[in-house]
Amino acid sequence: MAGTTFRTNPVSLQDLLKSCHDGRLQLPDFQRSWVWDEDRIKSLIASISRAFPVGALMTLETGGGVNFKPRTIEGAPDGASKTLPAELLLDGQQRMTSLYQVTLRGQVVKTITPKKHAVERWFFIDIKKSLDASADREEAILSVPADKIIRSDFNRQVDSDYSTTEQEFENLVFPLSRVFDGMAWQMEFVTWANANGRMQELWPIVQQFYTEVLANFTGYQVPVIALDRGTTKEAVCTVFEKVNTGGKPLDAFELVTAIYAADGHELRKDWYGEGRDNKGRHGRFVTAQKLADAEKGILANVANTDFLHVVSLFYTRDLRRVAEAAGREGKDLPQVTGKREALLNLPLAAYKQYQSSAEQGFLKAAKFLFTQRVYRLFDLPYQTQIIPLAAILADIGDAWELEANREKLQRWYWSGVLGELYGSAVESRISRDFLEVPSWLAGGKVPTTVSEASFRPERLKTMRMRLSAAYKGVNALLMKERAKDFRSGQEFDHTVFFGESVDIHHIFPKKWCQEQNIKSEVYDSIINKTPLSYRTNRIIGGAAPSAYLAKLEAGGPEASAVDPIRLDGFLASHLIDPTLLRADDFLAFMDARQKSLLKLIEQAMGKHSLTSTLSDGDYSNEMDEDEEEAELTVAAE
Repeated sequence: MAGTTFRTNPVSLQDLLKSCHDGRLQLPDFQRSWVWDEDRIKSLIASISRAFPVGALMTLETGGGVNFKPRTIEGAPDGASKTLPAELLLDGQQRMTSLYQVTLRGQVVKTITPKKHAVERWFFIDIKKSLDASADREEAILSVPADKIIRSDFNRQVDSDYSTTEQEFENLVFPLSRVFDGMAWQMEFVTWANANGRMQELWPIVQQFYTEVLANFTGYQVPVIALDRGTTKEAVCTVFEKVNTGGKPLDAFELVTAIYAADGHELRKDWYGEGRDNKGRHGRFVTAQKLADAEKGILANVANTDFLHVVSLFYTRDLRRVAEAAGREGKDLPQVTGKREALLNLPLAAYKQYQSSAEQGFLKAAKFLFTQRVYRLFDLPYQTQIIPLAAILADIGDAWELEANREKLQRWYWSGVLGELYGSAVESRISRDFLEVPSWLAGGKVPTTVSEASFRPERLKTMRMRLSAAYKGVNALLMKERAKDFRSGQEFDHTVFFGESVDIHHIFPKKWCQEQNIKSEVYDSIINKTPLSYRTNRIIGGAAPSAYLAKLEAGGPEASAVDPIRLDGFLASHLIDPTLLRADDFLAFMDARQKSLLKLIEQAMGKHSLTSTLSDGDYSNEMDEDEEEAELTVAAE
């Protein structure tokens, strides 16, 4: 069939294992180590002894565009690694390694028990049990210690001894290490049986075993799906996503690691480092802008594929510029992208060229987020927006420190957060922002993310969950606009934030609202929340605002007295009307603060029409369907 890049053929199990032994069939280097325990090995052997199917293998022909660094099957002789493999085993490593170790290698198998204890085992088949149709075939597969003696009673009692060939004959057990040498074993058995006068008794059993059990190994055919050398990297990655369901999902980073390894570059070492004290890039990201009380830095969740994404943006932009210089235009121009296919085709030279600037871009992104009062991973509105932020900062270098550029960057960032534009399907937006924002900073047109961003005034009423990027954003904006703690009057810089355990809390306390029969979907809105220290929130408790304000003014064991005029100033810094709060006027407070928060959002996004479209809200109403859908959408992000 036209376009087919694979074929499916049955291949002799013995031939496959010999290919593993001599190095013609090897593994791509990114494959995890052999991990099967002795029970899984016994189950596999039992299936083959009955000629049952054990699943297809998948191989990739070498010499094509997918150039992985190979490594031999575990246990293969040293000389096998010097052979250039004809094929790489993409799916079936655990099965093939288990069978190779047990049947062809001729050495004790180093495996693990089901409880993960390391053991050394030889594997045998109990001949009589294997011929008993009523017996469980797995019980006929014997796993015995390295000395081939089975003991009990804390090793004081010898139950079975298979340590010599004669003992194998005596106990009628067949060593699976000789499964492809069964004819020679039979000849030795004949000699022993004649010498011991047991030929007539035992030979029919051995013959039946050879015909009904051992022949299933020597004649076993394994279905092999063989991908030819024309298979693309994208297709190989997709294959792994489909077949690699039992272990860690294989991502583009692992494949790129294997591709670079073929050229002698250890990508994994770049990312993870080497040894405990030698931090790789991941370690540097985890600790970037990390303060003593924070578990991790703001970049701790940056993935290795996120980093490659930034490098790919630079490389594919280079390709686009070359194409533009050659006169190509429109759809003929290469895409600027960090999609998986682009990552798999990222040359090592391009990675080396841009890796340092990409890292600096991420480190600058962490500093930028701190200036926006985003201190913790928990409070990060969008993980995905770090990618274009890092790419933009890497591209413009020190120019981000200029005030005019910082203001534009802030406007772009908050447009993405408050416009809730980085929640899903963000690949094309990342690429556009990478191209458009630096151009905007240099005097070009406004980026799409800024021009498209919008914020419905009613959205403030439905923002009640930390999962909402806009919810987190409003909280950070309040701190950025120098909101002061009600009790201490301190602004929420990073020292106060961590030292005073600052978090977002209700202004009209939850308990008071419930006593007034105010619905949770109303009082839990971001309109009724603000950043406060832990100690301040304790003082507030569940009292009416007029009561806790009086308590703050009076002072006590937990806090010094706060001057009423100064306290009004602290409240105003949170966009709270002190008069309404002191009057416990919840509805008027909600209306007034909604308008104030909208002005704050207008300022951050550079939009100036939000409050003009605001109509008086009925805060006793349930959410409408659109608001409910928006809340569920945000919760799913």
